[in-house]
Amino acid sequence: MAPSRKASSVPEVLIRVTPGYKEDLSKGKMLRFEDSLPRLPVPPLEETGRRYLKSVHPLVSEAEYERTKNAVEAFIQPGGQGETLQKRLQARAADPKIKNWLAEWWNQAAYLGYRDPVIPYVSYFYSYRDDRERRNPAKRAAAITSSALEFKRQVDDGSLEPEYMRGQPMAMSSYEYMFNCCRIPSDGEDFPRKFAAQENQHIIAVRKNQFFKVPLVVDGQQLNVSELEKQYQRIYEIAQPSPPVGVLTVADRDHWTAARKKLVAADPANEQALRDIESAGFLICLDDAKPVTLEERAHQYWHGDGSNRWFDKPLQFIVNDNGTAGFMGEHSMMDGTPTHRLNDFVNDLIFNKRIDLSEKSVRSQLPDPKAVNFHLNDETNEAVDVAAQYHRKQIASHELVVQAFQGYGKGLIKKFKCSPDAYVQMVIQLAYFKMYGQNRPTYESASTRKFQEGRTETTRTVSDESVAFCRAHHDAAVSREEVVKLFRAALAQHTKYTLEASDARGVDRHLFGLKKLLQPGEKLPALYEDPAYAYSGSWYLSTSQLSSEYFNGYGWSQVIDDGFGIAYMINENSLNFNIVCKRLGAHRMSYFLNEAATELRDLLMPDLAAQVEKAKL
Repeated sequence: MAPSRKASSVPEVLIRVTPGYKEDLSKGKMLRFEDSLPRLPVPPLEETGRRYLKSVHPLVSEAEYERTKNAVEAFIQPGGQGETLQKRLQARAADPKIKNWLAEWWNQAAYLGYRDPVIPYVSYFYSYRDDRERRNPAKRAAAITSSALEFKRQVDDGSLEPEYMRGQPMAMSSYEYMFNCCRIPSDGEDFPRKFAAQENQHIIAVRKNQFFKVPLVVDGQQLNVSELEKQYQRIYEIAQPSPPVGVLTVADRDHWTAARKKLVAADPANEQALRDIESAGFLICLDDAKPVTLEERAHQYWHGDGSNRWFDKPLQFIVNDNGTAGFMGEHSMMDGTPTHRLNDFVNDLIFNKRIDLSEKSVRSQLPDPKAVNFHLNDETNEAVDVAAQYHRKQIASHELVVQAFQGYGKGLIKKFKCSPDAYVQMVIQLAYFKMYGQNRPTYESASTRKFQEGRTETTRTVSDESVAFCRAHHDAAVSREEVVKLFRAALAQHTKYTLEASDARGVDRHLFGLKKLLQPGEKLPALYEDPAYAYSGSWYLSTSQLSSEYFNGYGWSQVIDDGFGIAYMINENSLNFNIVCKRLGAHRMSYFLNEAATELRDLLMPDLAAQVEKAKL
């Protein structure tokens, strides 16, 4: 998922760009730095081995560690198998035809070649705070659409300002897969299909499982917000309950691949229906639901009933009958930061009145939205039924709990002189330790978008320092001062690893790349056969942060059956945790997160109070 540090999208006049980046304005403002971004480096083999051993040490016994150490030393020794693979990887990285040695492999392995359903296992959601001025769902949908179209305009014409991290421009190439794009199911491996924006000036709205093609331009003029509202209002009036063809997109990818072929074969009109949906700028899902609680909203945006969607679209905005709204993102060609920026932009325009959403005149000859109908036969109906049953079973096996912690947020954490992200990672570690009495492998996403076509690397959160802190906190015999010292050491180690990972010096992608270059018949190195390799990359905690004052939720699922998915937000005065697992005890984890956050505050408050008193003297 998305990285733990939010990239800046401040206008370029306010950004001091690090020297050394050349601008090519022939590519437009958005992509002007792409060719001058550094290429993804290959870390030194010995350095990766050393960092890998440090990450494994707190997770295994001493005997297991010795076995791992021997395997690593054999792998990285001069003349060893690792050196051969390293040279192959360095040659691939130096190939001028390949911008990023990892990108194609990673897109295939993590996303396009992944055959399990995208929901619950891959896609993610944002839950918006309420818009009190737009309780009417048609009005809310029109405002969201108008704001999203302004962002789309900047992406389409290339005028969008790049994102930056500490003055360094970030890769913007994934934005080209944001609008007028769709993931297409295919045998063995899916693929993205991009459509020309100028030739596909429409979006798709779906209500009661029936799809409608909504034109964005009529007689050469873009629809204004009132005209969009009228289009949505008309859909509410005319939509009829329809077979839930959209549920096919949430089946496992092999079932959907076969079903798509059956759809095309069933009737020639179905191929055009698919094209209308796949080529649309984005989807607006008008859901027949009225979620209130944060859990109800999370469920609605994460999966809904599985039917009133097209889960292969990168962007789906969801509006409920009570005016609540959110977003669902498909992950294959884009990580969370681009869609986070889009959704922040949309809400910023609306809530801060940066876009004119006042009532406008509506053209009298505006055509009704056109229904996009599928023609089904017995075979396609059966495929729909199987997908629906499969989806219900998948969701029923999961539990989701939202911990909306109101005790404090980023404001107080910064007064403690702590990195907010590292701090919350230790909250999660402490909560897991409270629940299980041990720490297990933990993933946090770090962004590598400072490199060409960069995506993510793993931050391995568990360290000797984090384990020492959790154990000391649990031991009443350890003084508060010593626990604080160990806590700050754990924060420092986590921050260090995160910075290294963002600099493409983590261990997971490097070891993945080396393994990919084994040739047929070559022996698998002992490092990869060592049980610690599989275990240390089994994410019992899969975590990531994206924060926005416009959201009241954000989430996705666990990645292994014995683990938790914990998405979190760090807002100024609150923390939010979305906890998903396969019936392991999400409510208990929520309780321990609350307890851990409270106890960490109490641990650090005496030092803060002492600082305040000292400042008064």
